[in-house]
Amino acid sequence: MKERTAVMNGTVKTLCRMCNTRCSIDVVIQDGIMTDILPGEGNPVNNGRICPRGKAAPDHFYHRDRILTPLKRMPDGSFTPIDRERALDEIAARMAALKSNYGARSVGVWKGEGVGFLQQEGYVRRFIHGFGSPNYFSNDSSCFNGRYLGNRLVTGFWNPYPHFSSARLILLLGSNPPVCHPPFMKEFADARSKGARLVVIDPRLNPIGCWADIFAQPFPGTDGALAWGLIHLLIASGNYDRDFVERYTVGFDDIAAYAERFTPEVVEAESGIYADVVRTIAGMIAESRPEVSIYMGTGLEHHENGVNNIRAMTILSCLCGALDIDCGLYWPERMPLADLSPRREQVMAGPRPIGADRFPVLFDFTGEGHTMTAMDYMIGKGEYPLKGMVITAANPVVTHPDTLKVERAFRNLDLLVVNDFFLTRTARLAHYILPAETFLERSEIHCNIKYHRVYLTRKVAEIPGIRNEYSLWHDLAHRLGFGEEYFPWENEVAVNRYLLGPSRISLEELKARPEGIVYQPVRFRKHETTPLPTPSGKVEFASKYLKDLGFSEIPEYVRPFHMRERSEEYPFLLTTGARMTLFYHSRHQNIEKFRLIHARPEAEIHPEDAGALGIADGDRVRLSSRLGAIEVAARIVHRAELRRGVVEVYHGWEDQPVNILTFGDVNDPISGFPLLKAVPVRIEKIADRHEEPPHSALAEDACIDPDAEA
Repeated sequence: MKERTAVMNGTVKTLCRMCNTRCSIDVVIQDGIMTDILPGEGNPVNNGRICPRGKAAPDHFYHRDRILTPLKRMPDGSFTPIDRERALDEIAARMAALKSNYGARSVGVWKGEGVGFLQQEGYVRRFIHGFGSPNYFSNDSSCFNGRYLGNRLVTGFWNPYPHFSSARLILLLGSNPPVCHPPFMKEFADARSKGARLVVIDPRLNPIGCWADIFAQPFPGTDGALAWGLIHLLIASGNYDRDFVERYTVGFDDIAAYAERFTPEVVEAESGIYADVVRTIAGMIAESRPEVSIYMGTGLEHHENGVNNIRAMTILSCLCGALDIDCGLYWPERMPLADLSPRREQVMAGPRPIGADRFPVLFDFTGEGHTMTAMDYMIGKGEYPLKGMVITAANPVVTHPDTLKVERAFRNLDLLVVNDFFLTRTARLAHYILPAETFLERSEIHCNIKYHRVYLTRKVAEIPGIRNEYSLWHDLAHRLGFGEEYFPWENEVAVNRYLLGPSRISLEELKARPEGIVYQPVRFRKHETTPLPTPSGKVEFASKYLKDLGFSEIPEYVRPFHMRERSEEYPFLLTTGARMTLFYHSRHQNIEKFRLIHARPEAEIHPEDAGALGIADGDRVRLSSRLGAIEVAARIVHRAELRRGVVEVYHGWEDQPVNILTFGDVNDPISGFPLLKAVPVRIEKIADRHEEPPHSALAEDACIDPDAEA
């Protein structure tokens, strides 16, 4: 690797993209080598703090397994280096042939977030629109969009980053901020120091739950029952913001009538949360409103009833009067930037992507296709064949539900191109692999909607021969004949100037302010003078839009799949997706020092379940669902960490993808999201297979004494 750094000796200030938080960092360079990452100052996102992932950015950049040259798969399955220009010529020729033979819609693109690049979504959407295909897909088919839709259907917007520090009560559901969002912890500490209380709802005990005033473990997928029970108690007692409801909402009478059936006793029977605990939480909300922060993690959206559960929780926030206050449902104002994506009217007027007929709400709000439906089109079970796919920064073979079907679908493609750093399970199936730049190798614009700040990251280093994301789409578009119209800019510097055009901030100003610039002051309670971006201009407790599509007007609670379809053959419930401190989905597993902590795939099992099955800590076990099986080591957790009957496996392992077990055909009818959090499985001990747990793998996410009696 013959890298070049921006300076031979000194410090370069930029933003970290080892996860999506975007903390300020100082990259230390000595003799042309990045030697350390220090926390940057002046950015309120991290306030001079840094996490282990951020410190490991040089390990990522210099990793010995990085792909440094384009690769082409040979007939025997091996890969051979190929010149970049020749590779792009061949890819463009094959795309053009597919378009000629099967139509433009036979080719799709798939955007992930693995390269830590923000502008890539605009590039990808722009490219596929210029090519003439509607088939834009992304990782958002199984992450983010469930919460996005659930909030937007009620308030017209979603801001996942409230200002927790001013809350009097924080209610967390399905989230583990010390691991997922470390900067939140400073705000929690500030709020707690001023007397705020904390309630954590999660089937799995995590570090933040140990810090809570109340920690409650519901049955997976029953958060909606809890939400309706709390709504019932607030309305019945009159402890809601009557003035707000009368002036700024529609559908109150409908939700009030529906909520009456959710007494605390009904909620207990449905969710497993004691009736007295439900009453206590409702009392805490009533005492604390409107300064109530209700934060929902991905744990809520990975169920076939996820969107309505999220809508119900969003309604609960609004009943508190927490709309557009700093610690509540804060309505952000976006910076005026030019848009790289096609205009909405262009997308809506054109052909619809795969899955839009099944999940029209997903398409209406995001303009994208549904990845699980796309798998059927790849294997010949769709309205037309999907023959080609260009994937950037995604590893669907590991992170998408029903891994075996994904592998079968990708193997069936006539053309699969993957742009990535490493030879992932997805990349191994590709016909062409293109080397991607890390976040340290480019400069781009970032906006933080929580603090109304805009940043320009700085290019810290480069590796000759590896080109940036813009060059990929620019060069392919020009080969395919639509580059002049869709990708006219010479390079990313020109793109950044174009993006800043509508603003009053110059590229030079951003370069001089690595800590970011406030693009406008933060304002609150804007709904009092400005209509909300909903069809009615108000908070929609009842949605006419959904009713017109044949859905329930209010977010009626639907019992989760595992309660409706009980299985004697698969008596346990698998939840996936709990985060690990050092990994980020399927990323960072190849950083050696991280594997000293997260050494192997494990299944967390309740001690009483393990005892009944004769399983000891470290035993090799087989987990099976109706789709397949994986083998992992058993980790017997403290009895307080999981509900009986629930087993947890991390979702990003390359060597034993838990998504072999998860369902892509059980979907939320609104978002299309798959069932990832309550999958019926069977657990079996594999005879005479035992692995001693690594010394450093002691319950690093638990707050229970690992030596305490289980």
